[in-house]
Amino acid sequence: MRLERNSVKRLGALGGILAVLAVAGLWTVRAAAGPEPVYHVAGDSDADAATLRAAIDPLFDDAVGETRALVIMHDGEIVAERYAPGYGPRTKLPSWSAAKSVTAVLIGLMVSDGRLALDSPVPVAAWGQPGDPRGRITLRQLLAMTSGLDHVEDAEPLAEADTIRMLFTDGAQDMGAFAEAKPLAHAPGAAFSYSTGNSVILADLMARMLTNSTDPDVRRRAMQMFIDGRLKIPARLDSLTVEYDAAGTMIGGSFMHMTARDYARFGELLRNHGRGAAGHQIVPEKWIDHMREPSPRNAAYGAHLWLNRDSEDSALMPGRAPRSLFGCVGHGGQYILVSPSQRLTVVRLGMSPRKEERAALKAELAKLVGLYAR
Repeated sequence: MRLERNSVKRLGALGGILAVLAVAGLWTVRAAAGPEPVYHVAGDSDADAATLRAAIDPLFDDAVGETRALVIMHDGEIVAERYAPGYGPRTKLPSWSAAKSVTAVLIGLMVSDGRLALDSPVPVAAWGQPGDPRGRITLRQLLAMTSGLDHVEDAEPLAEADTIRMLFTDGAQDMGAFAEAKPLAHAPGAAFSYSTGNSVILADLMARMLTNSTDPDVRRRAMQMFIDGRLKIPARLDSLTVEYDAAGTMIGGSFMHMTARDYARFGELLRNHGRGAAGHQIVPEKWIDHMREPSPRNAAYGAHLWLNRDSEDSALMPGRAPRSLFGCVGHGGQYILVSPSQRLTVVRLGMSPRKEERAALKAELAKLVGLYAR
């Protein structure tokens, strides 16, 4: 779904309702008819053009939902690229939760700068009262989704989920404050609980590391200068567009936009241990290694990154793709799949709201990944 918003604060009541429906997968805006879509398949020694086309075509069938963009990179080159009508190489598409991995990379840059430390308590004013157990929450735990904060990611009815409240309703004006006000449901580090709130807390933390000002415009500018100077420009992610709430906090768990090619470039940055296309070290190699370390509470999750391991919470395809594969995953079937052993990055963007569509999508993606030698 295309959400053409500059800022959540400009969402009207109707826009908020439509956004909630979009998250539920109940509402989709289809692109207007446009020029013939790009369908470029070069192939290579691992998968020739005909074989690739046969694997790509099912990913554009209705059985997997609506695929809007697919990019395959092998050995650092685009070997196949296809878009649905109305979309193309310049179309910015929403990340949903794939944004969490971008947030983790930005956190890693701050850790390498010495601004933050993995195992130190996170400085949040709301947790600073003597005896508040939330004061023990560390950066490592927020990244690994083991903070223990009582955040309900999904609920029935949907409007009662903390994620929906934070992004679209009573928490939308100051998402960081909403997430940071939550009590503990578990002791910090004791349990895995996937939470967009954790990512928003990390984004708020970064803004506070960059400026002491509470002025939203100052916070936005400080964060944007950091993103541009340390990631967007060095990694050549020219289309990377992040959104901010009314308090000037980057919505680091959900609302980023890039072209499919730039999502693939981000995947390649991860595959190459933080080195950009020109070979420059943009993100420390040790930080990328840390993102890929399994959480002690969920082997299928690292530091804001999904891992291809057996787990009831797995978002990838364990047993059907290399164990070393990892990925950035977003609501509705956004995938940046990275397989270092195959020198492969696959990006699929679109909307697969139903469970059976997502299962079919993962099966077809696993077949595509399986074409390449390990």
